[in-house]
Amino acid sequence: MFKNLLLATDGSEHSLRAAERAIDLANLTEGASIELVYVVDGSMSKSDVLQYGDSDSASKKREEILSVFKDKIEGAGIPVKVSILHGNPAETIINYTNRNDFDCLVVGSRGRSKVQTMILGSVSHKVMKHVNIPVLMVK
Repeated sequence: MFKNLLLATDGSEHSLRAAERAIDLANLTEGASIELVYVVDGSMSKSDVLQYGDSDSASKKREEILSVFKDKIEGAGIPVKVSILHGNPAETIINYTNRNDFDCLVVGSRGRSKVQTMILGSVSHKVMKHVNIPVLMVK
């Protein structure tokens, strides 16, 4: 069914739930794999460097966060690739998804209120509207 899955994560609890659903989907198809993608937002990158001391420390912290997801997926016996991209999260995920050969995108939803989403926008909502493949949004 879905052999090449893309899991977009921000390291949150919602992303962990999305990872569990991505594993469930991958287990439905023999030979399925998951690519884990994390997007470093420019403004977030600056605050990460300030918080962790330098860009190498910030990168190591991101890798630690992603290792939880990678270990979970590998522990389920599913091949996983990790990609760290830079840019606006919604736009970067949309472009990366549409330019590659994925069967399904799995993404977590933060569960913002309607007012928060209207004012701040939602990465998952924007992604759902603009990618060209099925999207599973996990709440």
